[in-house]
Amino acid sequence: MRVFSWSWFVLALGMLAGCFPRGDISRPIPTELAAAPVPAKRLVVVLPGRGDDIADLRRSGIVQAVQSVWPDADVILTGLALGFYLEGQPDQRLQAEVIAPARQRGYAQVWLLGASLGGMGALLHDRAYPGSVDGLVLLAPYLGEEPVLREIAAAGGVASWKAPPAAAVLNADNVQRELWRHLQTWRATPARAANVWLAWGKADRFRESMPLLVPLLPSSHVLVREGGHDWETWSGATREILAMIDARKAP
Repeated sequence: MRVFSWSWFVLALGMLAGCFPRGDISRPIPTELAAAPVPAKRLVVVLPGRGDDIADLRRSGIVQAVQSVWPDADVILTGLALGFYLEGQPDQRLQAEVIAPARQRGYAQVWLLGASLGGMGALLHDRAYPGSVDGLVLLAPYLGEEPVLREIAAAGGVASWKAPPAAAVLNADNVQRELWRHLQTWRATPARAANVWLAWGKADRFRESMPLLVPLLPSSHVLVREGGHDWETWSGATREILAMIDARKAP
């Protein structure tokens, strides 16, 4: 049963599922559009952290952070909550219900911005649909449980880590290693990470896992700032990242 295959999210994050938004998986992923103040050319899709619903995202300041730098960007706030992960199809449903319809609307660029559990969601989507969005902004992404992270660190990092044989089907025992197997492809093909950006706060509770991901990214795409595991830190980092993305493309 696929629901069981994703139960490690609850256990690893120390959750009591009833304390966090689960979403109604019988309905499409909830979304809310924050329209750009000028004609929109790009779209930023925001994936929430484990405790966030759309109302929390609306209050978080992330829309203002994006549009203060990219005024030509529509922003879609999503309710890709815990229940969609437990269902076992967050990547497929995100693609079918949000990303593919956005592409059909003709945006020149579509970016995924994920915080905490949403950062994991962005990486899972990249694993299933590589190249389907123009870039990822990862804000203190959840990268897995301690045993797997220690295993990778003990091997000298993801480049030298030997993944077990590839699994045909994701389940509770293999999903984290399968994600890191995907991240290894970024090492082999650096162009895959050319539009991936990572940020976290110095007091973030996931900070010790971030260095495992850092070597896979261009050094200029990694930001460590004051702050913790919160939207105040992430919104400030997002402003910096989006400005750097535009500066990179300036003549």
